[in-house]
Amino acid sequence: MSVSRPPVLRRAPHSTRTGIGIGTCAAALLLLTGCGGTPENASVTHPALRPGAPASPGVGGPPGRAPVRAAPVPHAPHAAPRGIPGLGPRTRAAIPAGSRQALVVTGDDYDSSLSTAVLYTRDDPARGWRPVTGRWPARNALDGWTDRHEQGDLRSPVGVYGLTYAGGLLSPPRTAFPYDHNPLFTVGGEGFDGEPLEGSFDYVVAIDYNRTPGTTPLDRTRPLGEERGGGIWLHVDHGGPTQGCVSLPADRMRDLLTALDPAKKPVVVMGDAEGLER
Repeated sequence: MSVSRPPVLRRAPHSTRTGIGIGTCAAALLLLTGCGGTPENASVTHPALRPGAPASPGVGGPPGRAPVRAAPVPHAPHAAPRGIPGLGPRTRAAIPAGSRQALVVTGDDYDSSLSTAVLYTRDDPARGWRPVTGRWPARNALDGWTDRHEQGDLRSPVGVYGLTYAGGLLSPPRTAFPYDHNPLFTVGGEGFDGEPLEGSFDYVVAIDYNRTPGTTPLDRTRPLGEERGGGIWLHVDHGGPTQGCVSLPADRMRDLLTALDPAKKPVVVMGDAEGLER
């Protein structure tokens, strides 16, 4: 009589074909969980992974991911309006806010009669001042500059002054500026270096120092008194120092008269370089 033997349960041999053992599967499970996936029968314990849990408040990505914050967009710095080089805070503050043209006359030194001039404009206040000419050669008074001009001191007054009226012996070039074409602008004699003064007043622009703005350069009204001098003009260079005026070559005076626009309320900013930097 045969006796039935209970079946022998044999452990299945470890598979080497798939290359994935128990440890590897655990690692794979961890990888899936870490990437936001959940195995079908896995236990869900993190609140963010529970079914129906709201998405994370971060920007983008499925529920359970760490919030992804958008990088802040840097703001481009606003460029400050360009100023006129060589001018200090006190000089800049003296230029009227409504002025959009400025002839800047910069003396070589406090006691020098040599200077240069550049015309600036600010048609766009947000962009500031920009030069519209090159550096023009210029001259000023024999003994240089002063912060307090007196009659006969042979110095040009430092400061910011309006330009409101022009004139001259010759017919004006094309200009929008008020112009007094008058034979009284005739001049003769010699300058400090023996040079002839003839033609110096062919074109002039009155500088509103100790005068009534908006009147002909020939007007002799002196609001500050006669002792403070007057008759300070921009005029044609005669080849030597002036008594108090600023002179430019004849072609530059014509260029200036053509460029000046009374609607832009032009001014002259004048003085020695060190004085203008204050």
